[in-house]
Amino acid sequence: MVRQKNAKRKHEIAPFDPKNPAVVPGAEAWKRLAKYIETIDDETDEDTDDTGYYDGDGTPEETVLTVVGGYSFEGIYDPEDAAQAMIAAMRYKTGEARRVWHRVTTADGKKTYTQVANVSEIKAGAGDATAYEEFGCTIKWIKEPVEAGIGG
Repeated sequence: MVRQKNAKRKHEIAPFDPKNPAVVPGAEAWKRLAKYIETIDDETDEDTDDTGYYDGDGTPEETVLTVVGGYSFEGIYDPEDAAQAMIAAMRYKTGEARRVWHRVTTADGKKTYTQVANVSEIKAGAGDATAYEEFGCTIKWIKEPVEAGIGG
């Protein structure tokens, strides 16, 4: 079994255009969210239902009804980093102004997952007086991401 370092997984964002919501941005629009990012956590939410049936023994069966994939990012704020600047500019926005395209490339480089996402819990310049400014946000896809293979 091959183990992969988390740092090899890529998280990239690109601007979302609400006037053309299905248009995936070109290669030049994508910015990697990585500089000074220390921790990325999986923030996937699942909604489930537990129901028992008479054709079984009455033990509830769990069914996953919905899945909202997402990640939270924590690190040091760099206002000159293009990805962090894009997110920081959304700090006081609402609705579609908080949307980006989010693409995740697996650590082994074999698959991508791409979809429009909401950005929330934005921190761009916070923390103790003796520390560097903090950066943080949560990015959650608004639909199931599109999976694609890379290479052969």
